[in-house]
Amino acid sequence: MKMPGNMQAMMQQAQQMQKKMQEEIALIRVEASAGGGMVSVKMDGHKNITACKIDPEVAGDVEMLQDLVVAACNEATKKVDEETQRKTASLLGGLGLPPGLL
Repeated sequence: MKMPGNMQAMMQQAQQMQKKMQEEIALIRVEASAGGGMVSVKMDGHKNITACKIDPEVAGDVEMLQDLVVAACNEATKKVDEETQRKTASLLGGLGLPPGLL
């Protein structure tokens, strides 16, 4: 099925924007910590944890350590989501979409 020229151009533009968005998301790097920095994690734009640092002081308290790791990971995930939304909004902002559509 052949699309009209304008529609085909719009589809190509959308594909280019999607590729650009994926490239931008792949570049995201965040760091988050919990317990006043006793546990910190680094995460990439695909929400993969790339590093985890644990202060030896909390290593003896397993329950607290578990809670701090979970909290740091959740904070990092939130930061990735916020950065992804920011990048998406800046890339798609020129399209004139209604607010809240992103």
